[in-house]
Amino acid sequence: MTIALLTPVSQTQEREFELLDADFDALREIIKIRAGIHLSDGKKELVYGRVSRRLRHLELRSFAEYRRLLESNEEELVEFCNAMTTNLTSFFRESHHFDYFREHVLEPRLRDPRASRRIRIWSAACSSGEEPYSIAMVVRETLQDLRNWDVRILATDLDTEILARATAGVYPEDRLKALTRQRMLTHFSATPGRPGHFSVAPELASLITFKQLNLTRDLPMSGPLDAIFCRNVIIYFDKDTQRDLFARIAVLQRSDDVLFLGHSESLFNVSDEYVLQCKTIYRRV
Repeated sequence: MTIALLTPVSQTQEREFELLDADFDALREIIKIRAGIHLSDGKKELVYGRVSRRLRHLELRSFAEYRRLLESNEEELVEFCNAMTTNLTSFFRESHHFDYFREHVLEPRLRDPRASRRIRIWSAACSSGEEPYSIAMVVRETLQDLRNWDVRILATDLDTEILARATAGVYPEDRLKALTRQRMLTHFSATPGRPGHFSVAPELASLITFKQLNLTRDLPMSGPLDAIFCRNVIIYFDKDTQRDLFARIAVLQRSDDVLFLGHSESLFNVSDEYVLQCKTIYRRV
C-alpha cells in the first residue's frame, strides 16, 4: 500500500475556507498520533484539499468547527484518518517480491518433507486487497494441493472503507491488467449484476483474514510470521516511529524469516534485526 496525499491546491484559487496555522498544526498532530503519519510544514495545501471535503460533507463553516468535532466524535476521527490517506496499489506490484516469496519461502518448504506445513504471512498495509490476493495466488499456484498445508494470510490496514472493498474482493476489469489470462481464469469470475467487474475465487479469499489495524499501536498477532509484506507505508513515518514499529515487528519473526519493504523504503538506521538480501528484501537475523 502507498499512502499518498493529494496534489496541492493552487494558491491562486479562491478559498472556500480559511486554514489557519493553528488549524493545520492541530490536524497534523492528530494524524501523527492516530496513524503515525508525519506531515511537514509544506503539506498545508494537501491537508486543505482533503479536509475541506469533510467540511462540505458535514456542512461546517470552518476548520475550527471541524477541530472541535474531532475532539468529541470518534466516528469522525476515523473518517479524518481515511480522508488523509489514498491507497494506491495493484496486483503483483514490485513483482520481484512475489518471485522471491515463491522461490525462497514456499518452494524450499515444499521440497523438504520434514519442514513445517504451517505458514503465516502478514500483509501489513493491504489497501484494497491486491497485495494479499497476489500473495494468495502465489500460494495456490506453488503449493497446489492445500489440504496438507496450514496457510493463513493476515491482511490489515488503517482505512476502514478500503478494507471493506478488499474484503468484498470485487475489481473492475482495468485493475486486472497485470494478471495473465491463466490467472484471470483460475482465480477470478465475472461478478453477477456488475458488468465489467470480477470477483476473487472463494478458494483464494478463504486464505485471507482482513482486519483493521493501526501500525502505531500494539500488534495483536503472536507470530511467528514466515513473511511480512510492509510496503509503501513507513515512508510516511518519521524515524522514531519506524524504529518503534520494527522493534515490535522483529519479535514476530524467527531467524531467516522474510520482510518485504516498498521500493523507496529502507531499514538503514532503523533496525539492526534484519539483513538486506536484495532490493527491499530483508531476512531476520
